[in-house]
Amino acid sequence: MPLIINVSPHNKVPLNTSLIMRNVIYALLPAAAAALYFFRWDAFFVIANCIVSSVITEEIILRIRAKPSAVRDGSSVVSGLLLALILPPGIKWYAATLGAVFAILVGKHLFGGLGYNIFNPALIGRAFLMAAYPKMLTSWVNPFSITAVTSATPLALRKFSQIITPTAHLFWGNISGSLGETSAVVLIIGGLYLLIRRIADWRIPLSLIAAVSGIAFIFYLINPINGSVFFHLFSGGLMLGAFFMATDPVTTPITKKGRFIFGIGCGISIMTIRYFGGLSEGVMYSILFMNSITPLINRYTRPKSFGIR
Repeated sequence: MPLIINVSPHNKVPLNTSLIMRNVIYALLPAAAAALYFFRWDAFFVIANCIVSSVITEEIILRIRAKPSAVRDGSSVVSGLLLALILPPGIKWYAATLGAVFAILVGKHLFGGLGYNIFNPALIGRAFLMAAYPKMLTSWVNPFSITAVTSATPLALRKFSQIITPTAHLFWGNISGSLGETSAVVLIIGGLYLLIRRIADWRIPLSLIAAVSGIAFIFYLINPINGSVFFHLFSGGLMLGAFFMATDPVTTPITKKGRFIFGIGCGISIMTIRYFGGLSEGVMYSILFMNSITPLINRYTRPKSFGIR
């Protein structure tokens, strides 16, 4: 009987990029369905626009680079869907298209493509749109509104008007905000799916949520108008960021200790911006900031080799 010797790894994990991306899409479907329910056709056009623009942009770039098509792996679909879910429902079509193109071109392929990017592409796309169209990115409409009546988000109401939105509204989603950020319950369902399937590591969302909860509890004791723990957990993009953005395996630490540090750093940054910054929300900038120091975290949390002091 011949002896066959292969290179490592010998114990293969039945996970690949395509399977991981499909599971992320499955986990995002409840949030997408809630967006369609609350914002109807506006949500449909934004989601379709971002996904199609992302897929076409990646295909064009890969052909220019003489690389094989990667549309089947689903990464461009995930980037487009995530971008759509962090955009307001009333955004213009050309802005959504430009954001998707920027996310794929600059956020992903400028660094070498999938697996080489240091920032989350969807967040890079939104950050670009925030700089290019700040008014459009901060204009919100009420759910079920067919007359495009503008309104403030719960975080903006707390920060600028000292009004606290009831927790039940934040949990179910009958509030103003980005397409995928209004309903906390669907994001929790999708996040738990990723954790159960072990697509996302539990350390980052746990440490992020713990840091936010601890800071929110202290400030709530000082003054209830600062918002309760559940108010800060369920409002804005925290749940979407904790489960779907901060857990991106490419742009987050690879060490276990580093993931705890990453999550805690995100939580502290988020609450610092929410309490002391000029913006009412801080999830996007917090995750991007922690993405930038991920190599440093990896360096100083790297476990020692066996036999080395």
